[in-house]
Order: sequence, then C-alpha cells, then structure tokens
Amino acid sequence: MDMRFRFLGGADSIGRMGMIMEGNGKASLFEYGMSPTKPPEYPLDTPRVDHVFLTHSHLDHCGMVPRICGRDDAELFTTPLTAEISEIMMNDSLKIAKAENYPPPYTKGDIDRTMRNVVPLTFGDTIELDGFDVTVHSAGHVPGAAMFEIIGNTSTVYTGDIHTISTRLVGPARPVDCENLFIEGTYGGRLHTPRKESENAFLRKVAEVTDRGGKVLVPCFANGRTQEIMLLLRNEGYDMWVDGMGKSVTRTYMDYPEYILDFKKLKGAKRVFKEVRNPAMRSQSGKGEVIVTTGGMLDGGPVLGYLRDMHNNPNNAVLLVGYQAEDTNGRMLMENRCVMVDGEPLKVQCEVVKYDFSAHADHQQIIDFVRQCDPKNVIIMHSETRELIKADLEGDYNVMLPGLNEEFRLSV
Repeated sequence: MDMRFRFLGGADSIGRMGMIMEGNGKASLFEYGMSPTKPPEYPLDTPRVDHVFLTHSHLDHCGMVPRICGRDDAELFTTPLTAEISEIMMNDSLKIAKAENYPPPYTKGDIDRTMRNVVPLTFGDTIELDGFDVTVHSAGHVPGAAMFEIIGNTSTVYTGDIHTISTRLVGPARPVDCENLFIEGTYGGRLHTPRKESENAFLRKVAEVTDRGGKVLVPCFANGRTQEIMLLLRNEGYDMWVDGMGKSVTRTYMDYPEYILDFKKLKGAKRVFKEVRNPAMRSQSGKGEVIVTTGGMLDGGPVLGYLRDMHNNPNNAVLLVGYQAEDTNGRMLMENRCVMVDGEPLKVQCEVVKYDFSAHADHQQIIDFVRQCDPKNVIIMHSETRELIKADLEGDYNVMLPGLNEEFRLSV
C-alpha cells in the first residue's frame, strides 16, 4: 500500500531527527530528537501518532520522544538498553533546561509515561503491527542501536545511525535486502581514518604526554565514546579516572551483555578505571594521568573543571575523540585554543589533538551498504552533504532527497 512520509527534522541537517509515516488510518513516528544547541533546536510538531520507533539513545534521536509519548500515550518500540539509556538522557535534558533557564520541552511525568509505554524488542525479533511485519536488526553505532525493517507488500528499512565496521564496543550493521532504504548520510563526502591507525596514534600521544610528566584529558560523549576509549586504554597501565554521565551509562551497559561485542573486556575496563563518585574525589582524579569525562563538546559537565585546572601547562594535552559542532567550546578549542568557562574566555596553553573515532559510516561505507542492500529507492537523511552521496548512486537507484516537511509517497 502507499504510505505518506514527512521529515520533521534531520532531513538535510544533522540533529533533531524525526520522520512520520502515515496511511491506513495509522501514524508512526520514527525518532524524535533535539539538537543540543543553546538554546536547543526541536523538530517540527507532529500530528497524533499511534507508535514511535526509536533506533538508539543519542539525544538527537531520542531527546523529544517524551513530548509525543506523553501527549499521545503512544507505544514506544525500541531495544531495552536503548530505553534505559534514553531515560538517562531525557532526565538530563530537563536538568539542563532548568540550569540554562530554557522552557522545559516536557515534564518528568511525560518521561515516566514514555517508559511505561516501552515495548522492548531485540535484534531478530519480528512483530505484527497495523498489517505490517516489523523486524529489528543491529545498526552497530552504539550498544542497543537498531534498524527497523517494515515488511508489507514490499520491504522498507530505516537505518537510523549506522556503522558498518566492528569497533571495540559493538559489531557492524549488516545489509538487509529491501525495496526502500532510508539511510543516514552524516559523513557524506568524507572518509574516516582507518580505525587502527586512529587508535595507534591516540595511544602514542597518551604515552608521549605521560612520559613528559603531563596529564591527558579526554572529553567524551557519555554514550558509546566513553566506553570505546576505556576499552582502548584498559591494558595500558596508567592511573586512569572516569567522570560524568559516562559512569551511569557504563553501569547500564553492564546489565545488557548481549549488546556488547566483548563484555568481558568492558567489564575489565570498568574495573581498571577509577570512578569519580562525588565532587570531593575530583582533587584525586585531577592528579591522575588520564581523565576520561563528559561533556564531549566541552559545553558542560566535569570537563570544564578539569580544563580550568590543566589549561596553563603545555605538558598537558586535551585529546578530542568526537565530533565538535559549530558554536561549541570544542570547536572553539580546535580553532582558537580558547574556551568559555563561566562566561569568561579561557586561553588553553596545553596541547590539543583531534582523533577520528566516529561511530558513523563514512561516505564509501554508506555507498557500499546501499549497494549490498540493493534497494529500488534510496532516501538519504541526517546529512548536510546528501548530494555527494546521490552523485555516487544515481543511475543505479532512485535517490530521493526530501526537504523538511515535504510529503512524499512510497509503496510499503
């Protein structure tokens, strides 16, 4: 049957992802996130929906789900790990809104209703819903991340964010034969440094900094990147500390070993890293050799306190291991060796180095994944450079680049 689709966010941009599918008297929402800018950016409003599909627990995909599940009492289909980590992210969003004096986008009651409405699914599960079969596949990316395959008259796959290589934390997404493929294009036009090369360069720099008597500060996203870096460093023998929200995310991962590529190694990494459990412990962690802490873009979290203590010693180093968006402290640090702390500029004297540890497929990996799925229609989303991907696929596939709020139809 023909279904109507509209992107409410994240079509030709990265962040605030949301897409609605309507037809047969039903409406399903695929993700509903926010961009954690200052102030946050939200997707367009959505009509009443019956179901929400959530691929994973990053804020730009899950951050606004409580507004819909709270309003519409909609079922939320996702993996149990994604649900638990998303709850941490949602509650943190309310705390940030209060601290930054933004209007809260939803209430604690909306989050509670969202969690009551979770229908937990895991990889390989298939359910019947509104005349379709829906099958869940691993997306790689972060633990618990899913792709949704909708099987009716044809097969439609919605990837969310994907990675097609094994990292230390999760295995790769596998291609799924389909007629319609909705795929992210975050890294359209860009290629990643080979992962082993990035890892080795990072480890060499940590050794160099500690050998000269400096400390290493690694600002990390709490969900995925913190644990990836912990796994990389677990056998290196440094005095290592972990701080911020990454601690609670790691503890949640411990309850779901089935979503971790090598659970034994992650358990070992957690044991090696000392956790900062209260503010008083930061005087001890600040004397350590390696500190892994949120926030990943240096706009909040414990990282700013550590940076304030370390910034004027050129023997120290800040090793950036994640994407640094425009107008963030992380981008300012890369470009100007300066950050804003408590409204004041802080000139950073220590070394700053950026490494590629992306959890997204790069341009060539996206192209290869599309060709292995071999769809008729390719819909590229979550990308500012979709045209570059389209150029490499045109002629073999019907490549669609829908605009924000632009309705289009597909046979599903």
